[in-house]
Amino acid sequence: MIKQDPILITGCPRSGASIIGSAINLSGAFAGEMSKRGMFTNDRIREEIVYPYFDDIQMDKLGQYPLPDSDNLSIPPKWREQVQQIMIFEGYQDGRWMYKDSRLSLTWPIWNYAFPNAKWIIVRRRTGDILQSCLKTGFMTAFGLPDIQKVVGVDTEQEGWLWWVHQYEARFVRMIETGLNCKVIWPERMVHGDYQQMYETLEWVGLPWNKEVINKIDPLLWSSRKKERST
Repeated sequence: MIKQDPILITGCPRSGASIIGSAINLSGAFAGEMSKRGMFTNDRIREEIVYPYFDDIQMDKLGQYPLPDSDNLSIPPKWREQVQQIMIFEGYQDGRWMYKDSRLSLTWPIWNYAFPNAKWIIVRRRTGDILQSCLKTGFMTAFGLPDIQKVVGVDTEQEGWLWWVHQYEARFVRMIETGLNCKVIWPERMVHGDYQQMYETLEWVGLPWNKEVINKIDPLLWSSRKKERST
């Protein structure tokens, strides 16, 4: 089995975790076969391990609603072995490896039990920007439903997404307070050409800076830069 513990990258959906995942992967962290949609999430881990777990506990596998109670999760006994088996099957040999998924923050006690020495990267974004992204993204649908709005005690879709963002933020606080080895990073700083946090994060996880990182992630930041210029 794999001796190295992983780099685990998470954040609230629509926060830019895929940008960070791409940079970590380009700098040498093995990630296996990732989503063809550019999400930098390992397909088999998500579909064969994560999704079935969410189905078993009857929670939304998209991480919208309902959300699992992270303080009261059952711990699957072979989670570590299952994840490692997929990585080995997909070609892992040695060195650093990663898994990126927003649902990591919803199930963090499971991953912490399986990989107690993992390094966690928590990706953050301004709440208002997340809300606007949710409202404009086709598959972000949960809080457009009046029944769900009523359950969480809100009157509008925007208020629902605000409630949802706060749920993720509360989990980030718990992760840090519990003592997980975490580093917080804000991709929006790169919109303004400030890559210092990215340099520091790569050094922290033990990876070298790859000059191709900027060429790869700059196009992902164009829309954000355009928005900044127009405001």
